[in-house]
Amino acid sequence: MADSDLVVPEGWDPGRGKAAQLNKRYSFEGYGQTRDFLDRVAELSEGEGYHPNISFGTTYVNITIDARNGERLEETDVAFALEIDRLYSEKG
Repeated sequence: MADSDLVVPEGWDPGRGKAAQLNKRYSFEGYGQTRDFLDRVAELSEGEGYHPNISFGTTYVNITIDARNGERLEETDVAFALEIDRLYSEKG
């Protein structure tokens, strides 16, 4: 669940039901772009010490960010989502 005052970033789907999470799907033109994005998300995750759930195919990546505190989404979760969006906007 999200804090009632928390603004969910555009394009992110808040978790359904009781899950405190954010979900988003990113699309790519080919596997090279997909792999590059995954590598950059991995670098971000290592730097933050937080690892979202990721699934992917040749031309897409699904990311789920679970609330770090396990109960409610907070600004740190939203900031992490926005950083992932920034990485996507820089895709080559």
